[in-house]
Amino acid sequence: MPSGDLAARVTNVLSVDADGYREHAEADAEVIKDAIEDGVFDNPQAIVGLEYEFYAIKDDDATLRRVPRRLLELIGFEKELGLHNAEMTTSPQPLNGHGLAAQESEVKARLQTALKVTESERMRLVSDGLWTIPPEGEDATTYLTDSVERTVEDEAAEGGEQSVRVATNMSDSARYHAMANTDQADVAGMRVEAPHVSLQADTVMPESLITSIQPHYQVAHAPDLPTYFNYAVRTAAPLLALGVNSPFFPADLYDDGATAEDVLADGWMEHRISVFETVLNDPNTGEGKVRFPQDLDSVEEAVDRIATDDTMVPMPVEAGERFDDQFPHFRRKHGTYWRWVRPVFGGPTRSAANARIEFRPIPAQPTVRDSVSFLAAFAGLLESLVRLEHPVHELDWQTARENFYAAMRDGLEADIVWITNDGKETTDTLALYEDLLAHAEDGLTSRGLTEEQAAKYLYPLRRRVRQQLTPGRWKHDQVRSAVDDGADLETAIETMQREYVRRQRETLLEGSFADWIGD
Repeated sequence: MPSGDLAARVTNVLSVDADGYREHAEADAEVIKDAIEDGVFDNPQAIVGLEYEFYAIKDDDATLRRVPRRLLELIGFEKELGLHNAEMTTSPQPLNGHGLAAQESEVKARLQTALKVTESERMRLVSDGLWTIPPEGEDATTYLTDSVERTVEDEAAEGGEQSVRVATNMSDSARYHAMANTDQADVAGMRVEAPHVSLQADTVMPESLITSIQPHYQVAHAPDLPTYFNYAVRTAAPLLALGVNSPFFPADLYDDGATAEDVLADGWMEHRISVFETVLNDPNTGEGKVRFPQDLDSVEEAVDRIATDDTMVPMPVEAGERFDDQFPHFRRKHGTYWRWVRPVFGGPTRSAANARIEFRPIPAQPTVRDSVSFLAAFAGLLESLVRLEHPVHELDWQTARENFYAAMRDGLEADIVWITNDGKETTDTLALYEDLLAHAEDGLTSRGLTEEQAAKYLYPLRRRVRQQLTPGRWKHDQVRSAVDDGADLETAIETMQREYVRRQRETLLEGSFADWIGD
């Protein structure tokens, strides 16, 4: 799409009245609360789903590639923030053996087709937490910060024209570009701050460094959502610690003077968390929109939090025929309700209306089996912890938050505080995961899976605990080894990344990260 057309659409977005938008969202919230009271959002059983993000590379050298829009349409994937991104969303399925198998089969079927189609373009989709090799002949800094100004006619503006900044390598969604042009009080930080990395941009394009998986869990009875949500908040740290997969940035993003030893010693296991927070949070507005969520006391509170959340970009709303078009401003507003665990209320039809929990901390994983393992573990945990009234719900919220950022920094080596099934507080990693994964398995078997089926889904995660090795630690070890052998930081990171892609090529559809781990 020509940049002039995009700039005009951005101007249209910026013309939306923020106060009116919020008032409409708050009125929509009352519609949702009435529907909850009427049982509209209830389901006969728990239901699961998955969002799965990828980035594209050149198939021969693992450099980043922009995905042609026609190709995205051909493979049935959705565009994401960067031109190199692609996203898949699975069809919701009941939480049982057939439903989990259907989730995995759908991901494999669609991904296998996408891999074949992209292969003809000498391109490959990669499942990973953060890309580290920029496009051929380009550097990451320029790719992430390049933008242009476009002037469009605007009768409301002084002189009848308005200047709009457009990111060169960002998808053509007006919402993304509007974040760099809004005059609202709450604006994005548009920067990356991490150990030895300080990148400032004029748009939110640096967020496109990261990719994730997002398991969904639909609760059977909407008023019970807060109980499930508060348990999800407490499982965020230990599940993140198991899934860390982004310990490095592209080499040219590191500060001048930062040595390989500095990066290896001070870097975190999961930089995706800090990227999302520093790009989208204004450093002058306190805790920011992207944050670890507070506990919920009621389902009504969950609805109100979304409706009253600070509005970054009020979006135009058009009438539609979906069920959730009955609360269209709330539905739009939810798109920028950025919490690491968040409640969602929606559905295309009244019969499909649901209240669900999106679990957002986990980066994209090395293989499909690893991703489905996290979906199964998350769903199994919510089933078991709630049903058995597990005492970890007594874990202080502030401790749960500290656990989360410790897991971000140190992965499995973090000192995470947990309360075991017998009510004892522990920081012992093996005791924590013995309890956690036992309850995940219990939750799965309570939904009809055999012990063998449940164990198969959880095996990749148990193996990580047993070997004390996550994808993030594997990457760190690879770079450490290369540096010890005399490689500079850039060479070490790129060598690691190409080895990651090579191993993923062999295991993406039919193996797991456990196959990468030596006995």
